[in-house]
Amino acid sequence: MKITLLISTMLSATAAVAETPVLTVYAPDYFASEWGPGPAIEAEFEKTCGCDLQFSAGDLLPRIMLEGSSTDADIVIGLNTDVTKKARETGLFAEHGQDNADLKLPIEWTDGTFLPFDWAYVSFVYNADKMSTMPSSFEDLVNLPADHKIVIQDPRSSISGLALVLWVKAVYGDKAADYWTRLSPNILTVTSGWSEAYGLFTEGEADVVLSFNTSPSYHIVAEEDETKKAAIFEEGHYPYFELVAKVSSTDVPDVADAFMEFVMSSEFQSIIPFTNWSYPAAQSSDEWPEVFANLPAPAKTVYLNEQQAANLRNSTVEEWRNALSK
Repeated sequence: MKITLLISTMLSATAAVAETPVLTVYAPDYFASEWGPGPAIEAEFEKTCGCDLQFSAGDLLPRIMLEGSSTDADIVIGLNTDVTKKARETGLFAEHGQDNADLKLPIEWTDGTFLPFDWAYVSFVYNADKMSTMPSSFEDLVNLPADHKIVIQDPRSSISGLALVLWVKAVYGDKAADYWTRLSPNILTVTSGWSEAYGLFTEGEADVVLSFNTSPSYHIVAEEDETKKAAIFEEGHYPYFELVAKVSSTDVPDVADAFMEFVMSSEFQSIIPFTNWSYPAAQSSDEWPEVFANLPAPAKTVYLNEQQAANLRNSTVEEWRNALSK
């Protein structure tokens, strides 16, 4: 009798595990890492979803395009507006089902497929201990003393690098190539990604790095260091929105819909600032932690929508490459 009861209990437990829906979320490495927002988001969502949220980390767009409709992803998180046109054209994504009016962004958001979960302004971060004058424009970067070097990211491999060349194009138009030629002597190196560039900056190899206006919040909170500052340019700044989308072929649509709703919740949004070091997309500034509310921010937004970014992407990257190779 005891053996029969034990077997029955084991079978019931096994069935319960088998019936637990799995929500597979494709995310960038930084997002799913132990120091990123992924673990806290997983723990919070699993409190109410009756599911097993599993992150699958790695490159997003190339992976999705390769897998096509056979992808294991139910949710993709971490795309940005400079690549959404290509992502949209895969036909792999469904409507997000959330009210865009609940977003608190520097632009009006009308996209029904890709939903912002956080944002920041692309900015140059500098070490105030090494620089006596704060750069306040793109021209100030060109006119930096020769011993103040800049690190940027490659727009062919980095979405922050791509955002930079689009930002420069939006500001300088037909004179963008000339700007890159003039800035080139100030550039110490071009890295493949953000982490490598920021590491060179924090290690003291460069005085200025391409990053985000929210980046100093990490140094203020985690290191009690207020020497890292974002330069605010009079020309305005390019906003960088990180996006989440539901995969149309998901086999757990109800759970996926619940996750999209969760993204807009205060529980999710409150995780973002101190794990992803960005502004939460669905909270107004009076709800942000004080350190974020006090960060310098531009008065003007310089933004290219999805179509504009797609139209300019190849030509601006080639323009940048040619100018820096001279």
